[in-house]
Amino acid sequence: MVTILAPVFFKRDRTEKFFRQLEMIKQELHGHVVLLEPIGLGEPVPKEADAVVFPEILGEAYECADLFASYEVPILILTSEFMTISMWDWEIMNFLKSKGVRVLAPYNKDQSQVICKSLALKRKMKQTKFVIFQDNPGEGFQPDIFKCFYWWGTECTNLLHQKFGVTVERTSLEELGKVEKSISEKEALTEIATWDFPMHESLSEQAKIGAAAYYLAVKKYMDGQGNIGGIGSNCLNESRFSSSTPCIAWNLLYERERILWACEGDTLSLTTKYLLHNALGTPVMMTNIYPVLMGMAALKHEGIPSFPELLDEPENHILLAHCGYFGLLPQSFAESWEATAPVLKIVDKHAHMLNGRYPVGPITMVKIDAAMEHIMVIEGELKGYVQYPGSDCRNGAIVKVPDGHRLMKDIYSHHQILLTGHQLARIACIAEVFDLTIERL
Repeated sequence: MVTILAPVFFKRDRTEKFFRQLEMIKQELHGHVVLLEPIGLGEPVPKEADAVVFPEILGEAYECADLFASYEVPILILTSEFMTISMWDWEIMNFLKSKGVRVLAPYNKDQSQVICKSLALKRKMKQTKFVIFQDNPGEGFQPDIFKCFYWWGTECTNLLHQKFGVTVERTSLEELGKVEKSISEKEALTEIATWDFPMHESLSEQAKIGAAAYYLAVKKYMDGQGNIGGIGSNCLNESRFSSSTPCIAWNLLYERERILWACEGDTLSLTTKYLLHNALGTPVMMTNIYPVLMGMAALKHEGIPSFPELLDEPENHILLAHCGYFGLLPQSFAESWEATAPVLKIVDKHAHMLNGRYPVGPITMVKIDAAMEHIMVIEGELKGYVQYPGSDCRNGAIVKVPDGHRLMKDIYSHHQILLTGHQLARIACIAEVFDLTIERL
């Protein structure tokens, strides 16, 4: 993805530096930007521009706040040879802020690249579709839980389109199941022969065939469609429609086509993942959180007797687990990974799950709120993994967060998007482009 920028110059005071910096931007951000012909401050912005860029900021700006305020596209400042703002830009930026003008002001090259990717993504999402296979999410194995979720509703779907431009296409999971069952064993075995990833001995031949059939059925639905950026299904509550689960299919679609996935058809989580992964290039996954402070309300759901013994600040720790393991992540995101037998009783006995791990160390949890006005960012530490044989948590992660009590009061959802590394500063760049307010825990 490349962003289209319209360079802007000051008509009265334009210097030779403008042209030198313009060439520097072309060189340093090659592959990230396309520069249009320069325009003077106050002149119309070409309709194809994602933003305007100022390679030079001069004192004339103090006389032109109204012209800055008239821009309907973002304003990017790149005045140093290092693809950042310059120190003396702060005076003018502060002045513009006092006039209600917001600018994008990166202070390292990585931030400039993230901003450019985010600007391009903002345009691309208007032509992007998320496909969700479901029928009636409120009916199934756990209707009391699944009727609670905002992402199924019309308001959430409409707001996703209004805010981000993305279209959610819902189609029948039951019909997909019929296509899956029509896939011949020969077709499935041909697909399985192409797999080159670890599979645990517990994964039966029938489970592999079911997984391949699920993947091939989804591929048939997608055939000829080039604008699908994400995919998901109501795979748990309506699992009766399928003899498998979509985990291997979602892994293959990411590894082969870079299509992201939504567990349980959670479109708000999918949107969060789509923004973060495409702008940052960082591993992303969705999982459930079980804070120690929730006690038995969390433990009962996982079928485990207690949290692991934590020597320091247990109130600031949470267990992460989903569908029996750490959560669904593609093989290329994981430190260790294998396809294995299912754990949850609500899926077919010939279904499957993925047992993968992130590296131990710094992580970031992120989620967009229901109003799609805020994005919560929690930087924590993945301390290690814990196993509970015979439970619904065969391999969960233990994460330490800065403030467990505040998490309990402010968290948006049990579904959280998990990134490797501490990513707050980079996520702030995305938030500025998409007009989201950062909430830091």
